[in-house]
Amino acid sequence: MPELLQFCVSGLTVGAVYALVALGFTIIYNASDVVNFAQGEFVMIGGMTTVFATAAGVPLPLAVIGAILVAMVVGLLLHRLAIEPARGASPVTLIIITIGASIFLRGLAQVVFDKQFHSLPAFSGDTPIRFGGAAILPQSFWVLGGAAVIVVLLWAFFNRTLTGKAVLATAANRLAARLVGINTSFVMGLSFVMSAAIGAIAGILVTPITLTSYDVGMLLALKGFAAAMLGGMGNPLGAVVGGLAVGLLEALGAGYISSTYKDAIAFIVILVVLFALPGGLFGKASVERV
Repeated sequence: MPELLQFCVSGLTVGAVYALVALGFTIIYNASDVVNFAQGEFVMIGGMTTVFATAAGVPLPLAVIGAILVAMVVGLLLHRLAIEPARGASPVTLIIITIGASIFLRGLAQVVFDKQFHSLPAFSGDTPIRFGGAAILPQSFWVLGGAAVIVVLLWAFFNRTLTGKAVLATAANRLAARLVGINTSFVMGLSFVMSAAIGAIAGILVTPITLTSYDVGMLLALKGFAAAMLGGMGNPLGAVVGGLAVGLLEALGAGYISSTYKDAIAFIVILVVLFALPGGLFGKASVERV
């Protein structure tokens, strides 16, 4: 039983990160119909920028804010310089553009940072907390708590603000949104900025546990994509459930079968969804009047 609890805690911790990456996919997909495979690079930028800023003597809170702002600027530039000029292109073309952006950002990170693995000190110590026989790192609470706060803030943004409702209206029908005066170009740019900020926060929270390097984004993007597909592409609730499910499957598979197959779990999830559950667990978000 303690073993199962340990695997579940580990799975939920990494699953929370996958959920945040999947939320980034979902926000951009809903606003612009673009599947952004550079989403994982936002996670990398958040972690690496914080590591190097703190190494340069910047206090951690300022380094965190700076890393989030850097990721937001990169997200905005990605939209303005790569996605916006290709407006009207086919989905395949847009996917290729985001893959190219991912490769470019990875290469740029090698030049700006380096090729080594880096870590951050845990935010509140490394002493594990014993619960039911399992050892839980305090940083796991930061990851799970941070993910929960982001989900609540996103819910409030989309349901309690005019800008959030404009994003929902754009996701429901872009042409109708333009006809009622919504600046859809601004909304799509905002979706990239928000996704970049969420990805950066995920990278900052998880770096003390899993380390970071210039190329961590590629695998995280694939696992976040698997989570988004499992939950139902375009469904925020599905992204959260899918992320946690992929994290749990990964931890249980590594614990009870073999850690060799740990990274294969996400690919198996993608294949299962493609062949058996094309709409995911929650399907596509329904169109609501806003």
